[in-house]
Amino acid sequence: MRVVLLGPPGAGKGTQAQIIAGQLGVPAISTGDIFRANVSGQTELGQQAKTYMDAGDLVPDEITVAMVRDRLDEADARTGFLLDGFPRTIGQAETLENALEKRGRSLTAALLVAADDDVVMKRLSGRRVCTKNGHNYHVDFDPPKREGVCDQDGSKLVQRDDDKPETVKHRLDVYHKQTQPLIEHYEDQSLLKRFDGTRAPDEVHNHIRATIATMRMEEQV
Repeated sequence: MRVVLLGPPGAGKGTQAQIIAGQLGVPAISTGDIFRANVSGQTELGQQAKTYMDAGDLVPDEITVAMVRDRLDEADARTGFLLDGFPRTIGQAETLENALEKRGRSLTAALLVAADDDVVMKRLSGRRVCTKNGHNYHVDFDPPKREGVCDQDGSKLVQRDDDKPETVKHRLDVYHKQTQPLIEHYEDQSLLKRFDGTRAPDEVHNHIRATIATMRMEEQV
């Protein structure tokens, strides 16, 4: 199965991606992971992408597509994949569809994990990450025992630049302008499946799992 995972930042896509991929038996391919690997490796594409990521902007299509296309050609993704964070624009979606068509493949579904802006703002702006090992906390939902200090390694907790309120607002503006049109794009192709990202992660996953089971049965008919 070849699946795209959609939704605004902070809707919980990342929480669901690995679980869904495990259920499908396919690799979870996150553009965030691809970007970070290129940035940390200081590749030419990574250095170009970093300037956009730090500002909360979308990385230009030509950079993103080059990274993703190479990843989809790796052996583990040839029989299926779950894409998290790509496509983010209509142009990227059309490029993905053309690339798959050339390889004799097509998308199975687009899974949308939806959440309102106020929920996203609270989730992301409250996140804190430790400076030593990257352990995650939330000031409201999962606070450390000591404010500003990681429970596991005692390092300082910080707010990432892309979690600051002004950046989160900008990320949401970009999402509504450039990524939200994908909802209608996939609806028109009868590929879209909707899920309520404001519910507990277990509830969201159970709904997704039931939907995937139904999709598999329909493929076998």
